[in-house]
This record gives sequence, C-alpha cells and structure tokens, in this order.
Amino acid sequence: MPHDHGHAHIDPESGDKRVSIAIWANALLTVAQIVGGILSGSLALIADALHNFSDMASLVIAFAARKIARRPADERMTFGYGRIEIVAALINYTTLILVGFYLIYEGVMRMIEPTEVAGWTVVILGCVALAVDTLTAWLTYSMQKGSVNIRALFLHNLSDALASVAVIVGGTLIILYDLRWVDPVITIGIALYILYLAFTEIGGPIRTLMLGSPPDIDSKAVLKAVRAVEGVEDVHHVHLWQMQENEVALDCHVVLTEGGWGRIETVKAEIKATLKDGFGVTHSTLEFESIRDVHRNADLFGHEEATERGEDHAHQN
Repeated sequence: MPHDHGHAHIDPESGDKRVSIAIWANALLTVAQIVGGILSGSLALIADALHNFSDMASLVIAFAARKIARRPADERMTFGYGRIEIVAALINYTTLILVGFYLIYEGVMRMIEPTEVAGWTVVILGCVALAVDTLTAWLTYSMQKGSVNIRALFLHNLSDALASVAVIVGGTLIILYDLRWVDPVITIGIALYILYLAFTEIGGPIRTLMLGSPPDIDSKAVLKAVRAVEGVEDVHHVHLWQMQENEVALDCHVVLTEGGWGRIETVKAEIKATLKDGFGVTHSTLEFESIRDVHRNADLFGHEEATERGEDHAHQN
C-alpha cells in the first residue's frame, strides 16, 4: 500500500507566530489560574493551571524545536536536525504523564481532607481558561496533521479545553449544592484523561527514536515489491526506518541474478522508483551482491554477521 505523506503545510513563519501567540496566552492564563486557585481554594483550578503550565513549557520546547529542525545538515548532524521535533514530542508527553500522576495524588489527598472552595472564582477563571484553550487548540489544529511535535501540543490544549469545561461544571455544582467533593473528583478525572492521551500517543515518538519501521508501511509488501523487480533474486540485512517524522529510509543488501548484475544501474533505478512511487521511501541505500558471491544464512532484518559468502557459482547450483 502506498505511503501517504499528504499533510497540511503552513508557512514556517506563520506557524511560529501561531505558537508564539499560544505561548503568551497560556503564560497569562497559568498565572491567573494559580492566583485564583489559591484565593478560591480550588484544587481543580490549580490542577488546570498546572496543566496549562505544562502546555506553556511544551509550547516553548516545540517553538525551539521548530527553529532547530530547520537547520541544514552539517558535519556534526549529518542527517540534519529534524529529529529534534520527535525529541520535543517525547518530552511533552512525558511531562503530561508526570502532571497526570501528580494531580491524582493531590486529588486523593483533597478527598481525604476537603476544603472550602469559592465557586464563582472557579467558574469565572474556568471560562477564561476555556477561551484560551480553545484559541490555542485552534491555532495548532491545522499544524498538527503533519508534525508529531505540534500534535503533542494540540492534544495538550484539547485536553485543557475539556478540563476547563469540567472545572466550570464543578464550580457550578459547588455554588448550587455546596458539593465540595466534586472539586477533587473532577481533578482526578482530568488527570486520568491526561494520562490516557499521553500513553496513547507517546508510542509514536518512542518508535521513531528507536528506529522502528513506519507503522503505516507494510514491511513485507516493501520487500515483495523489491523482489519483484526484474534482475533481483532476494534481499537481506533490511533496515526500514524514519529519518525524520515524514521521511522514510530503507537500507538493504540486494542479491542480483547474473542478468541483473549485468544491468546493475538499471535495476537500482527501478528499485528506487518502486520504493518512492509505491511506498513514499525517498531515501534508500542499496548494497548489491551477485548471486555467485552472496552472503549465506544472512538475516532478513538487522545486520548480523552472515556465516560465510558463497564460494562460486558452481557451488550455488
């Protein structure tokens, strides 16, 4: 199945401006929520503030990562700096997980020892938070389709918006019915949702940093297509991985028939075209072996040492 790289592209400067606006909005909101949470005694409001603070930190990390990722390859980073955005996403998801567990702890402690909560302060600041979270989610929505880094931010802010709704509902219940237990319960609910989002998404960045094969590419189909090229006998020592988030690479040894060995450049061009057109593999490094001098017992994936090379064509038959 072809690998689809289609995603929305936004001018880098325009994207940077959007992230900058989101940073300032979340910074101001965090300060307001922390002050309001302390004055009102609302743990849910402080929980939402901590979540927004993690968003602000994530936005700063993402902003820096976007800048660094545009640097060209050099002698220190021969593959370029694009992977910094994957690292940023991993940091952001890890932050979400830490915040989630902390909020569960605080929520349980508050349920054991309930405190009085100023409902109106919670509702007002919750509405302000919802407006800011919705703005930030809107700013990053169109950018997150092509970047795991920005997707982490978008999910941060989407969860913030939902958390703000929960805070508003909690504040309203406190005003109407003086249900103090609602505040820590909502806090724990927010935390569980944060953890769900983080654990659901963190696997992608980890897979990429571990040089795993792209999840949307069928490795067996790739190998079948390469083997189907005229002149190719077999492949081994295959590495299929992501150089950057949207750039797939393939390294492998290709065993050629005698006829294929005689037209090696043509075969190479056909393989590269098959990989690019059929699977979106834009970077491929191919090492060719003649069927008369092939590695025996070579692993299909990875690069373990083969036991020996074939001695000559007569011994192959």
